Amino acid sequence: MSTSPATTVSVHAAETLLFFTLLQLAVIVLIGRLGGALAIRAGQSPVVGEILGGVVLGPSLFGLLWPDIFTFVFRSAPPEPLTILSQLGLILLMFQIGLEFDFSHLKERRNRRAVRNVALAGLLLPFALGFGFGYQTAPLLSPEADRIASALFVATAFSITALPILGRIMIEFGMTDHKLGVIAISVAAINDVVGWLLLAVVTALTVAAYSHAEFALKVGLVAAFVGLSWFVARPVMKWLVRRLHKAGAGLTGNQLGVLLAGIFLAGICTYKLGIFAIFGGFMMGVLLHDEAELRAAWKDRVGHFVTVFFLPIFFTYTGLRTEIGGLDTLQLWGWCALVILLATMGKFGGAYLAARLSGLDRHESAILGIMMNTRALMELIVLNVGYDLGVISRNVFTMLVLMAIVSTVLTTPCLRAWLPKTAPEA
Repeated sequence: MSTSPATTVSVHAAETLLFFTLLQLAVIVLIGRLGGALAIRAGQSPVVGEILGGVVLGPSLFGLLWPDIFTFVFRSAPPEPLTILSQLGLILLMFQIGLEFDFSHLKERRNRRAVRNVALAGLLLPFALGFGFGYQTAPLLSPEADRIASALFVATAFSITALPILGRIMIEFGMTDHKLGVIAISVAAINDVVGWLLLAVVTALTVAAYSHAEFALKVGLVAAFVGLSWFVARPVMKWLVRRLHKAGAGLTGNQLGVLLAGIFLAGICTYKLGIFAIFGGFMMGVLLHDEAELRAAWKDRVGHFVTVFFLPIFFTYTGLRTEIGGLDTLQLWGWCALVILLATMGKFGGAYLAARLSGLDRHESAILGIMMNTRALMELIVLNVGYDLGVISRNVFTMLVLMAIVSTVLTTPCLRAWLPKTAPEA
């Protein structure tokens, strides 16, 4: 039986695509591990090195210094495989974030006044500054985007705090039981909840093209999805997870299969609702957040693979969109500096002032401010959503990526400098 020429060409094209995808993945995973290791040696969180590694692999450095090699590795084949893998990894990562979300922080009574004040100021001030900046500069920096939509996404980006990264940094500094640690993680939890709600609402508003009827319908459908997920899907998923559990077996194959199917189906639902599949992954994680054994088993069996393999792909995917060289005028770099300044003023300034009004001293208030200014991964997720919707330009995307990197890099050295100045807890 002979093979037709068309079949031969199809097989060859598939093998070529596979070759370049494997080449890209090999480079990405190795650079991700190298970046994480170098960050640790520099006293930073590994995620800082992984984010910088993704930017290094993009046109900002790799493409600038070795354009021919960059083109061969990342431009010789269609970008769809890397795009799909990055989005798939992001859905799994969002499930993991939801699964590890500790809602007890939202009920914390200790220092409740400080938590309430810092959370409120740490959301309202950066949102106001971000909206003002986005609205005033949209005609100049994102001329093809809707002005209101652009302003809303910049405002949301300014408001985000990276709870998972902050939690990891707090563990490294032994702050999990410290008064400031309790306040910070509680505030970050509130920020995360409100931040994701903001992102979902802003996304729905943008997709609805500001039609009040369509927006109301989308919000209603999202609310119905959340209600059905909590009251119908949650008990079913919890029953299945427990039914398929085997003592001492960790995460069984059947449990993993049901979880993956549930995550993907939830992603399909939120995609059809017009608010991106990643929200479905996050929602499924939230539904099962109180299954302690499942959380530990997922982290042990799947979590490391997600962070080692999928997370660097997402960072590189972001890095390939980040063109620092696109900021080719002093004016653009001036706007970039203003973005970093306003975002820092909003988070750090709002948290600092609220903490001082709540009775904390200036060193404690400064520590809370810098912790709230940690953005990292959460920021990049928001930025990619905004960029995919076309409400921020590539230059604004680059500015906000740089803001996320700077805010995260500053956290560790500032904590080292200021923590010793606080009074030890009794």
